[in-house]
Amino acid sequence: MNAFDHLFRHESGRMVAALTRIFGAHNLALAEDVAQDALCRALEVWKIQGTPDNPGAWLMATAKHRALDLLRHAKRVQDLAPEIARAIQDDRGAESTVDELFGAAAIQDDQLRLMFSCCNPRLAEEVRVALVLHILCGFSTAEIAAAFLSHEEAIKKRILRGKKLLASSRRLFELTRRDSSERLSSVHRALYLLFNEGYHGASAEFAVRKELCDEAIRLGALLCENESTAVPATHALLALMCLHAARLPARIDSAGDFTMLLDQDRSRWDARLIADGQRLMDLSAKGKTLSPYHVEAAIASIHAAASSSNETPWESIVALYDALMQIRPSPVVGLNRALAIAQRDGPRRGLAEIECIADRDRLAEYPFYSAALGELHLRLGDLGAARAHFTDAMRLARNATERRLLQRRIAECGSTAFAAVNGIANRLRA
Repeated sequence: MNAFDHLFRHESGRMVAALTRIFGAHNLALAEDVAQDALCRALEVWKIQGTPDNPGAWLMATAKHRALDLLRHAKRVQDLAPEIARAIQDDRGAESTVDELFGAAAIQDDQLRLMFSCCNPRLAEEVRVALVLHILCGFSTAEIAAAFLSHEEAIKKRILRGKKLLASSRRLFELTRRDSSERLSSVHRALYLLFNEGYHGASAEFAVRKELCDEAIRLGALLCENESTAVPATHALLALMCLHAARLPARIDSAGDFTMLLDQDRSRWDARLIADGQRLMDLSAKGKTLSPYHVEAAIASIHAAASSSNETPWESIVALYDALMQIRPSPVVGLNRALAIAQRDGPRRGLAEIECIADRDRLAEYPFYSAALGELHLRLGDLGAARAHFTDAMRLARNATERRLLQRRIAECGSTAFAAVNGIANRLRA
């Protein structure tokens, strides 16, 4: 993504949030059109005059002036958001109101309100995430479809479904409402899924979608900066995302190949993000609630503090996975727990724990399930079983990066077997 695309995507969400506050949630399409007009205008003007010193401010000013022009020519002021309609009595009132709503603090608040509006519990989880990506993060339907391995037409239907519900309200969600805690949980889940899609995504083209991780962190930071949403679970979620994002520089090597956690060069981990994550962990402890994000962040924190996999206190990690299985059990959590046990007690015990995972059949199409079995059999020296599991994982691999990793593992099965046979022959000759 080039610098202009990144800028436009970031500013698009800010403009749409402010404009939706002015025109009302039922006029979301108008807000998106005005934001798009500002972006198109920038492409025309900047090509001739050059990029301004503060391109973000230029875009916001252009959108603001276009909004004022529309308000001055509006035939029915009552069609606007109710609170804005009351504030606008004449041109002077319109200008002062729009100036106020385009202030930095107001835009930040409106982004949160729009996020909460997108995460209506009446919408399915996949619809909420699609709305957040499209409206607040500026992603096209094609990009969302690629990120979530879905058809573009299906994504369009999700977004239309969500926008239809948004349009049923004339105003954005108020964070002071009694049901805000229910929606906050939904917002947390949407950002968690957004980050995971970037970090563990099923993209056919990329093993890591850093831009998805960055957007999830950006929106999580907005939640932490507002006193209504800066609850312990919010801090824990952002801590988790920062600690995982810190590993991204070492997750893909210089050749573009995937590197597993145990093999990563930890000197390449982002120290600033680790420090941010640890600070947020401290803030998340200021409460009596224990969310799944607290436990996952604690696991990530232990990994971040260890100088190597051998120095990792696996006993503590296993205990945390035990706690996570109590709070939010899932086959994937069970698999990660089994792998931690394998690090603590050996591969044979890890395989036994995998056999005990409830709903293990749900992992059948998950490539890292077969890859995990392959790793543990490889450690036991059972090369035939290891090769079979790696080959099965290769069939399920979602992109070229994963396939290359599995090809290396399959090759290791062959080279390990050759080394073993050669070693026996040498001993017989001796």
